[in-house]
Amino acid sequence: MKDGKRQVAQKQVYDALKLLSKKDPKIKAVDLLEQALDNIKPKIEVRPRRIGGSVYQVPTPTRGLRQSSLAIRWLVSSARLRQNKLYHSFAEKLSAELTDALASTGSAVNKRLEVEKMAEANKAFSHLKW
Repeated sequence: MKDGKRQVAQKQVYDALKLLSKKDPKIKAVDLLEQALDNIKPKIEVRPRRIGGSVYQVPTPTRGLRQSSLAIRWLVSSARLRQNKLYHSFAEKLSAELTDALASTGSAVNKRLEVEKMAEANKAFSHLKW
């Protein structure tokens, strides 16, 4: 939603769900959306923790609401980054990104993998959790 345009954002999401349901009419579009968001949700993330003048990136499990928030944020931002030459509306971009997320590909899923890889790399600092 940009600049408080809720109805415009709702229309784009519903249009994307219609496009998604046309590709696979047997399964409900809402179920496909939930499955795509589950593929994007990060299970663990890093949070900065200042100890003794140094800042450590400490891996922590991600809470449920934050998982959903990050997944939606990454989905929308990666859909916005798609080229306008290939897609004529934001609904088409969002539908394509959802399709990629269902297949565990696409930039939103790559963002999740990048965050989880960073948490894995900083596993040595996990004892600094609070």
